[in-house]
Amino acid sequence: MWRVCARRAQQAAPRSGLRARWTAFREDPGAPGVTRRAGPAPAPGHSAAAGYGRVRALCGWRASSWATQRARLPLQLLGSPGRRCYSLPPHQKVPLPSLSPTMQAGTIARWEKKEGEKINEGDLLAEIETDKATIGFEVQEEGYLAKILIPEGTRDVPLGTPLCIIVEKQADIPAFADYRPTEVTDLKPQAPPPIPPPVASVPPTPQPVAPAPSAARPATPAGPKGRLFVSPLAKKLAAEKGIDLTQVKGTGPEGRIIKKDIDSFVPAKAAPAPAAAVPPPGPGVAPVPTGVFTDIPVSNIRRVIAQRLMQSKQTIPHYYLSIDVNMGEVLLVRKELNKMIEGKSKISVNDFIIKASALACLKVPEANSSWLDTVIRQNHVVDISVAVSTPAGLITPIVFNAHIKGLETIANDVVSLATKAREGKLQPQEFQGGTFTISNLGMFGIKNFSAIINPPQACILAIGASEDRLVPADNEKGFDVASMMSVTLSCDHRVVDGAVGAQWLAEFRKYIEKPVTMLL
Repeated sequence: MWRVCARRAQQAAPRSGLRARWTAFREDPGAPGVTRRAGPAPAPGHSAAAGYGRVRALCGWRASSWATQRARLPLQLLGSPGRRCYSLPPHQKVPLPSLSPTMQAGTIARWEKKEGEKINEGDLLAEIETDKATIGFEVQEEGYLAKILIPEGTRDVPLGTPLCIIVEKQADIPAFADYRPTEVTDLKPQAPPPIPPPVASVPPTPQPVAPAPSAARPATPAGPKGRLFVSPLAKKLAAEKGIDLTQVKGTGPEGRIIKKDIDSFVPAKAAPAPAAAVPPPGPGVAPVPTGVFTDIPVSNIRRVIAQRLMQSKQTIPHYYLSIDVNMGEVLLVRKELNKMIEGKSKISVNDFIIKASALACLKVPEANSSWLDTVIRQNHVVDISVAVSTPAGLITPIVFNAHIKGLETIANDVVSLATKAREGKLQPQEFQGGTFTISNLGMFGIKNFSAIINPPQACILAIGASEDRLVPADNEKGFDVASMMSVTLSCDHRVVDGAVGAQWLAEFRKYIEKPVTMLL
């Protein structure tokens, strides 16, 4: 019941208010809240104007209310003075491009151009650290660098984020001095890791030591006239041991020094000399690190290497096959070829390994395949990825079409790619892809090791060092000394079965031990 009463009261409230206003209007047209139109009074017979004014007063509408709302409309459209939009000169925002197939973000390693500088087509604008390497980013248009939106050192910049603004005219540069895009406000340069406080305690201030050496010595036993009483045996023992009798306290009659005193004498320890101040390191000497550890920020390259290697070991069923290869013939052929091309280039043992691996992949195409979840792709060309260690991490530049290239061409390609990799100048197309990988640690003296497969490839060959061994031979001695090299093939069991991997190693050994067969 009370709900019905409340609803009726709400419905009656507006009516009572309207009725009260209407009554006040009829009784006193000049009552507060009643606004009449300005101007002369309406003539008799023209009650419409009065009625119009009455209706406005009755409804509570005022002419000033609409003017106020109309005046507020432009301010609402424009917003506050700090957010008002203004026109900018013609410009172009340069977004972060995808520099590798697996790249999702990048780090601005260094800007090669400064704000206000002129940019020509093909100029190096910045160096961007991707998940593979640090790559130079070149501009494709001419203009002026008006504004750098992402500062150096900013990490994990998403793809498509505007990096900078380029304008056509130099006079348009000042218009972007205070430009602040909203999409990059949350990106900040990577702060260096906090330096741990040194654990070495501050040495206490040395206290001045009173120079009183005589007080530290024991009392010298002396007779009435200052004579030293020593038994003949004690005197002889003291001379043999080099003991100063003035430092020995006698326990015999009247302080006489006896044999017992010499045997039990312990010379006093000399006072430690004050520590010399350590001079500060010179300009050519590296400072000694403080603390017990140093935190090194993880680069994009190192992070991706860790992710891919962990993914490879966790998802790919590895197995390993090892054999020993006689390198005698290869070393002889290499020596002869280097004499022929002396001054032009130099062929290494690794070049023979690349060529033999490429030819073995043609003989056993299962090893030159890739696992793509739904299909196994057998590649008809052999692109050998060669593992190269750089200060930034491991990278695998590719020797394309290694199966049709000669040894000299392979040697030149490997030298060029390795130099670019260590200088960080590899282009994406020079390290993306590959069908087979070789990792050689023989130059470091490693005898053998097992490498991790580089997905989606199916195999990787690990090369160890060569060493001289005794091998059976058909001669008078019955043995011979040969240079043997250990190699280990890591295979993906989803693609390459054990017998197929063994077949590949047999073909590889045939090409290495008989390098002339590479010409067939």
